[in-house]
Amino acid sequence: MQDLTGLPIRKNPRKWYVLYTTPRAEKQVEQRLLDAGIETFLPIHITPRKWSDRVKMIEVPLFSSYIFVRTTDSVLRNLLRINGVVRIVFHSGAPAVIRDREITAIKSFLDKAKEKELIHEIGEELLIACGPMKDVSGKVKKINKTHLLLHLEQLGCTVSVAINQVVKKSIAIE
Repeated sequence: MQDLTGLPIRKNPRKWYVLYTTPRAEKQVEQRLLDAGIETFLPIHITPRKWSDRVKMIEVPLFSSYIFVRTTDSVLRNLLRINGVVRIVFHSGAPAVIRDREITAIKSFLDKAKEKELIHEIGEELLIACGPMKDVSGKVKKINKTHLLLHLEQLGCTVSVAINQVVKKSIAIE
């Protein structure tokens, strides 16, 4: 069978759908889906989380409690049996279909965000997020693999600080 352009019509092609998961179970659900042979996409980004004694960069889902799956409509309904999947996301009375270009756009966004978030530049203003100099800002003078040299204008000195103990001032304000 062919369509109007002469190309063969594919019956029941695989499409991207959205599943809603139990809270904070996205990674476990992704693993269960992969084990079942289902193609998944769980957009993850790295964000700084502040504790009383340190700042740690952790991976978190871009969309809390959502995961994308590429499958057929007939297989989609069976995914509700997987532990941690709460429901299929619907739009206008049918399972929401995500276009390939939208998945590609999300991946592209994450790649660009990853480059910008983790790179510090000489002269950039950073905020020390923990330790005895918590909430003191300084300008980057030198960058090593694990440490930065920050010039603290308020104190008139330069200190060495672990990269995981500083945040960009824009992140700290939020």
